[in-house]
Amino acid sequence: MFAPAKVNLYLAVTGRRADGYHLLDSLAVFPAIGDVIHATLDDDFSLAITGPFAGDLTTGDDNLVLRAARALATHAGIGTGARIILDKRLPLASGIGGGSADAAATLRLLSDLWGIETDLAALAVGLGADVPVCLASRPARMRGIGDRLSPAPKLPPCGILLANPNLAVATAAVFGARSGDFSPAPVLPAGWDRVADLAADLARTSNDLQPPAIALCPPIADVLAAIAATPGNRFARMSGSGATCFGLYDTPSAAEAAATTLKRTGWWSWGGALRA
Repeated sequence: MFAPAKVNLYLAVTGRRADGYHLLDSLAVFPAIGDVIHATLDDDFSLAITGPFAGDLTTGDDNLVLRAARALATHAGIGTGARIILDKRLPLASGIGGGSADAAATLRLLSDLWGIETDLAALAVGLGADVPVCLASRPARMRGIGDRLSPAPKLPPCGILLANPNLAVATAAVFGARSGDFSPAPVLPAGWDRVADLAADLARTSNDLQPPAIALCPPIADVLAAIAATPGNRFARMSGSGATCFGLYDTPSAAEAAATTLKRTGWWSWGGALRA
């Protein structure tokens, strides 16, 4: 089961609930890169991790894949388990929803494997703010604590570049370092026909977590500057709570070429298309 990365084209922190959860407004899209989840029936639950980022992740009970699997089994009254393999191709703690995408893919995969039909969205909310939008892995506008989803405006065909300095940034630390007023939710058009128009409107929005993330992890600013300097770049911004940044281009091939241009020792980068 493919678990595509999630990118926040903008992210406004619009408020905070009495229980401490922040309220967000964001436009999420999904590049054609991600992790892959495999599963087979077993008596109990187990998790093995492969891939280029396998060494950075533990298989303990706090792993989001195992949490999702056990939550679904409990919810559906399943008495069996599954042997799960996670092919980890996305960097950890990087602002592109890797763990959330893995959890969402696990819910989808195991519901098929066990032959059950249930409300996966209700389970997703309890696993994390990005898990609901990752269930469908289609462009969407996220509101509330990630639980209020609506269709995204029409997006133009485009390419996207992702780059990360291979430094993890803790989401809680970034929210804790944020200061200032809350932001109003932006008004979005029905859609965009050109990447240039999308970029112009995104320039009037912000990622409210970008300044505190840069304060905690200054190399993020270097990544943003490097993306902005690549040929054909229309727009550059950090995704989520960082440290992954993205750039928008007129075509997937332009994004692929930019990823090649962007090669830096120790950096992770990828360029290609957005999923529809």
